[in-house]
Amino acid sequence: MTLNARLDHRNPLVFDTHELGRRPGALQRLPRTVDAPKDFGVKGVIGVPEGAPVELELRLESVMEGVLVTGTARAKAEGECVRCLEPLEQQLEADFQELFSYPDADDRGRVTAEPGDDAEDDEDRLFLEDGLFDLEPVLRDAVVLALPMQPVCQEDCPGLCSQCGARLADDPDHHHDAVDIRWAALQGLADTMKDGEKDEMSGDGPGPANAAEKQEK
Repeated sequence: MTLNARLDHRNPLVFDTHELGRRPGALQRLPRTVDAPKDFGVKGVIGVPEGAPVELELRLESVMEGVLVTGTARAKAEGECVRCLEPLEQQLEADFQELFSYPDADDRGRVTAEPGDDAEDDEDRLFLEDGLFDLEPVLRDAVVLALPMQPVCQEDCPGLCSQCGARLADDPDHHHDAVDIRWAALQGLADTMKDGEKDEMSGDGPGPANAAEKQEK
Protein backbone atom coordinates (compact mmCIF):
# COMPACT_ATOMS: atom_id res chain seq x y z
CA MET A 1 0.00 0.00 0.00
CA THR A 2 1.14 3.61 -0.56
CA LEU A 3 0.76 6.12 2.25
CA ASN A 4 1.58 9.78 1.73
CA ALA A 5 3.98 11.27 4.29
CA ARG A 6 3.83 14.81 5.60
CA LEU A 7 2.04 16.43 2.68
CA ASP A 8 2.50 20.18 2.42
CA HIS A 9 -0.68 22.05 1.51
CA ARG A 10 1.47 24.83 0.03
CA ASN A 11 2.69 22.47 -2.67
CA PRO A 12 0.72 23.37 -5.84
CA LEU A 13 0.29 19.67 -6.65
CA VAL A 14 -1.20 18.87 -3.24
CA PHE A 15 -5.00 19.19 -3.13
CA ASP A 16 -7.47 19.50 -0.26
CA THR A 17 -10.66 17.42 -0.31
CA HIS A 18 -12.28 18.70 2.90
CA GLU A 19 -14.98 20.58 0.98
CA LEU A 20 -16.35 17.27 -0.26
CA GLY A 21 -17.18 16.37 3.31
CA ARG A 22 -16.98 12.60 2.72
CA ARG A 23 -20.40 12.77 1.15
CA PRO A 24 -20.67 10.19 -1.65
CA GLY A 25 -21.70 11.95 -4.84
CA ALA A 26 -20.26 15.35 -3.86
CA LEU A 27 -18.32 16.98 -6.70
CA GLN A 28 -15.67 19.65 -6.95
CA ARG A 29 -14.04 21.04 -10.11
CA LEU A 30 -10.60 22.57 -9.81
CA PRO A 31 -8.85 24.35 -12.70
CA ARG A 32 -5.24 25.13 -11.83
CA THR A 33 -2.00 26.10 -13.55
CA VAL A 34 1.18 24.82 -11.93
CA ASP A 35 4.90 24.85 -12.70
CA ALA A 36 6.28 21.62 -14.11
CA PRO A 37 8.48 19.78 -11.61
CA LYS A 38 11.98 18.56 -12.42
CA ASP A 39 12.46 15.64 -14.85
CA PHE A 40 8.86 15.81 -16.01
CA GLY A 41 8.80 13.40 -18.94
CA VAL A 42 11.04 10.82 -20.58
CA LYS A 43 14.55 11.75 -19.45
CA GLY A 44 16.95 12.45 -22.30
CA VAL A 45 14.22 12.08 -24.93
CA ILE A 46 11.33 14.51 -24.47
CA GLY A 47 9.59 16.24 -21.58
CA VAL A 48 8.11 19.41 -20.14
CA PRO A 49 10.89 21.81 -19.07
CA GLU A 50 11.13 22.45 -15.35
CA GLY A 51 9.06 25.49 -14.40
CA ALA A 52 7.00 25.50 -17.62
CA PRO A 53 3.24 26.04 -17.10
CA VAL A 54 1.05 22.95 -16.86
CA GLU A 55 -2.69 23.55 -17.12
CA LEU A 56 -4.81 21.19 -15.04
CA GLU A 57 -8.53 20.53 -15.18
CA LEU A 58 -9.56 18.35 -12.25
CA ARG A 59 -12.81 16.76 -11.20
CA LEU A 60 -12.94 15.50 -7.61
CA GLU A 61 -15.77 13.13 -6.74
CA SER A 62 -16.46 11.70 -3.31
CA VAL A 63 -17.22 7.98 -3.36
CA MET A 64 -17.64 5.39 -0.63
CA GLU A 65 -13.98 4.32 -0.73
CA GLY A 66 -12.42 7.76 -1.03
CA VAL A 67 -12.04 10.52 -3.61
CA LEU A 68 -11.99 9.74 -7.32
CA VAL A 69 -9.79 12.22 -9.19
CA THR A 70 -10.30 12.61 -12.94
CA GLY A 71 -8.35 15.18 -14.91
CA THR A 72 -6.50 16.43 -17.95
CA ALA A 73 -3.06 18.04 -18.08
CA ARG A 74 -1.93 20.28 -20.96
CA ALA A 75 1.58 21.60 -21.53
CA LYS A 76 4.27 22.11 -24.16
CA ALA A 77 6.90 19.40 -24.32
CA GLU A 78 10.39 19.84 -25.76
CA GLY A 79 12.77 17.24 -27.08
CA GLU A 80 14.94 16.13 -29.98
CA CYS A 81 13.98 14.39 -33.19
CA VAL A 82 15.32 10.83 -33.10
CA ARG A 83 15.94 10.90 -36.86
CA CYS A 84 17.58 14.24 -37.62
CA LEU A 85 18.48 15.32 -34.03
CA GLU A 86 16.85 18.73 -34.48
CA PRO A 87 15.07 20.28 -31.44
CA LEU A 88 11.29 20.03 -31.47
CA GLU A 89 8.22 21.16 -29.55
CA GLN A 90 5.00 19.26 -29.11
CA GLN A 91 1.69 20.04 -27.45
CA LEU A 92 0.99 17.54 -24.70
CA GLU A 93 -2.41 16.46 -23.44
CA ALA A 94 -2.57 13.71 -20.82
CA ASP A 95 -5.74 12.27 -19.26
CA PHE A 96 -5.71 10.46 -15.94
CA GLN A 97 -7.98 9.00 -13.28
CA GLU A 98 -7.04 7.78 -9.81
CA LEU A 99 -8.83 6.80 -6.62
CA PHE A 100 -7.36 8.13 -3.36
CA SER A 101 -8.70 5.93 -0.58
CA TYR A 102 -9.78 7.06 2.88
CA PRO A 103 -7.35 5.79 5.54
CA ASP A 104 -8.53 4.44 8.89
CA ALA A 105 -6.92 5.67 12.12
CA ASP A 106 -6.21 3.33 15.03
CA ASP A 107 -6.74 4.26 18.69
CA ARG A 108 -3.38 6.07 18.75
CA GLY A 109 -4.26 8.21 15.77
CA ARG A 110 -1.71 6.57 13.48
CA VAL A 111 -2.70 6.21 9.83
CA THR A 112 -3.31 2.64 8.74
CA ALA A 113 -5.18 1.07 5.88
CA GLU A 114 -7.57 -1.82 5.62
CA PRO A 115 -5.90 -4.69 3.75
CA GLY A 116 -7.63 -5.57 0.53
CA ASP A 117 -8.50 -9.04 -0.71
CA ASP A 118 -5.76 -8.80 -3.34
CA ALA A 119 -2.36 -8.02 -1.82
CA GLU A 120 -0.92 -6.77 -5.12
CA ASP A 121 -3.83 -4.40 -5.70
CA ASP A 122 -3.54 -3.16 -2.12
CA GLU A 123 0.13 -2.21 -2.63
CA ASP A 124 -0.81 -0.05 -5.62
CA ARG A 125 -3.43 1.94 -3.74
CA LEU A 126 -3.01 5.64 -2.97
CA PHE A 127 -4.36 7.15 0.24
CA LEU A 128 -5.52 10.52 1.51
CA GLU A 129 -3.61 12.09 4.37
CA ASP A 130 -5.67 14.42 6.53
CA GLY A 131 -7.92 15.05 3.54
CA LEU A 132 -4.95 15.89 1.28
CA PHE A 133 -3.56 14.05 -1.73
CA ASP A 134 -0.43 14.53 -3.84
CA LEU A 135 -1.17 14.50 -7.56
CA GLU A 136 2.47 14.52 -8.74
CA PRO A 137 3.11 10.74 -9.03
CA VAL A 138 -0.18 10.24 -10.88
CA LEU A 139 0.57 13.17 -13.16
CA ARG A 140 4.08 11.90 -13.91
CA ASP A 141 2.79 8.49 -14.97
CA ALA A 142 0.14 10.05 -17.21
CA VAL A 143 2.64 12.38 -18.88
CA VAL A 144 5.13 9.58 -19.58
CA LEU A 145 2.40 7.48 -21.20
CA ALA A 146 1.20 10.42 -23.31
CA LEU A 147 4.65 11.33 -24.66
CA PRO A 148 6.15 9.56 -27.70
CA MET A 149 9.10 7.31 -26.94
CA GLN A 150 10.61 8.18 -30.34
CA PRO A 151 9.65 11.79 -31.12
CA VAL A 152 10.09 13.09 -34.67
CA CYS A 153 9.99 16.65 -36.00
CA GLN A 154 7.63 15.49 -38.76
CA GLU A 155 6.14 12.12 -39.64
CA ASP A 156 8.10 11.83 -42.89
CA CYS A 157 11.42 13.14 -41.56
CA PRO A 158 14.11 11.50 -43.74
CA GLY A 159 16.76 11.79 -41.04
CA LEU A 160 20.49 12.21 -41.64
CA CYS A 161 22.77 11.03 -44.42
CA SER A 162 24.46 7.83 -43.24
CA GLN A 163 27.71 8.83 -44.96
CA CYS A 164 28.22 12.49 -44.10
CA GLY A 165 25.53 13.28 -41.50
CA ALA A 166 23.82 15.98 -43.56
CA ARG A 167 20.15 16.67 -42.74
CA LEU A 168 18.28 15.24 -45.71
CA ALA A 169 15.20 17.43 -45.23
CA ASP A 170 17.34 20.49 -46.03
CA ASP A 171 18.59 18.96 -49.30
CA PRO A 172 16.15 16.45 -50.84
CA ASP A 173 18.55 15.86 -53.77
CA HIS A 174 21.48 15.04 -51.50
CA HIS A 175 23.31 11.86 -52.56
CA HIS A 176 26.73 10.26 -52.91
CA ASP A 177 28.02 8.42 -55.97
CA ALA A 178 27.93 4.75 -55.15
CA VAL A 179 31.16 2.80 -55.66
CA ASP A 180 31.04 -0.96 -56.07
CA ILE A 181 33.46 -2.33 -53.49
CA ARG A 182 34.42 -5.08 -55.96
CA TRP A 183 35.99 -2.41 -58.19
CA ALA A 184 37.50 -0.32 -55.40
CA ALA A 185 40.84 -2.17 -55.53
CA LEU A 186 41.10 -1.78 -59.31
CA GLN A 187 40.27 1.90 -58.99
CA GLY A 188 43.12 2.26 -56.52
CA LEU A 189 45.49 0.45 -58.93
CA ALA A 190 44.43 2.74 -61.76
CA ASP A 191 45.14 5.79 -59.62
CA THR A 192 48.60 4.40 -58.80
CA MET A 193 49.37 3.86 -62.49
CA LYS A 194 48.33 7.41 -63.28
CA ASP A 195 50.64 8.72 -60.58
CA GLY A 196 53.47 6.65 -62.11
CA GLU A 197 52.90 8.13 -65.52
CA LYS A 198 53.06 11.63 -64.03
CA ASP A 199 56.39 10.79 -62.38
CA GLU A 200 57.84 9.56 -65.68
CA MET A 201 56.79 12.73 -67.46
CA SER A 202 58.40 14.86 -64.77
CA GLY A 203 61.63 12.83 -64.88
CA ASP A 204 61.31 11.61 -61.29
CA GLY A 205 60.36 8.08 -62.15
CA PRO A 206 62.40 5.18 -63.60
CA GLY A 207 62.00 6.37 -67.23
CA PRO A 208 64.21 5.63 -70.29
CA ALA A 209 66.61 8.49 -69.49
CA ASN A 210 67.30 7.12 -66.04
CA ALA A 211 67.71 3.62 -67.45
CA ALA A 212 70.29 4.90 -69.99
CA GLU A 213 72.25 6.64 -67.25
CA LYS A 214 72.40 3.39 -65.30
CA GLN A 215 73.74 1.52 -68.39
CA GLU A 216 76.52 4.14 -68.97
CA LYS A 217 77.60 3.74 -65.36
